[in-house]
Amino acid sequence: MYNRILVPTDGSAGSRDILTHAEALATAHDSEIHALYVVDIGRFSTLPHEPTWEGVTDSLHREGEMALDMVERLVADDVTVTRATAEGSPSREIVEYASQHGCDLIVMGTHGRGGIDRLLLGSVAERVVRSAHVPVVTVPVETAMQDLPEDEQPAGVPQ
Repeated sequence: MYNRILVPTDGSAGSRDILTHAEALATAHDSEIHALYVVDIGRFSTLPHEPTWEGVTDSLHREGEMALDMVERLVADDVTVTRATAEGSPSREIVEYASQHGCDLIVMGTHGRGGIDRLLLGSVAERVVRSAHVPVVTVPVETAMQDLPEDEQPAGVPQ
């Protein structure tokens, strides 16, 4: 039923639960996983361009490579993983990648924000669900980060 499963990743601790779901589906359907990291340079587009921004972009790409490395480490050896990086709006790039690469399912995390947080911050998962032409499985990741030992918490995540 599913041949190519797209798993957008940000490298956060919650990615483990997302990958568990994706790996189980890939194993059951003899599918491959496409791991995608989107460099969201749009967050910086309103700031004045400075020579140091190239360093920021390079840093974001390195962060992406580490996130993709993590996917390869966590997924079983018998599941094929294809790595990809894109630049742009995360939701748009996720939907576009799925379409261009023939992915039949997207498995991604959601932080479960509601109310004013979702209104102000938006939701990548919600935009993907609304615009994707394939099924989208969302995996709540909030509890996954709370369950990790303190030394495994990613930087900047409130505890």
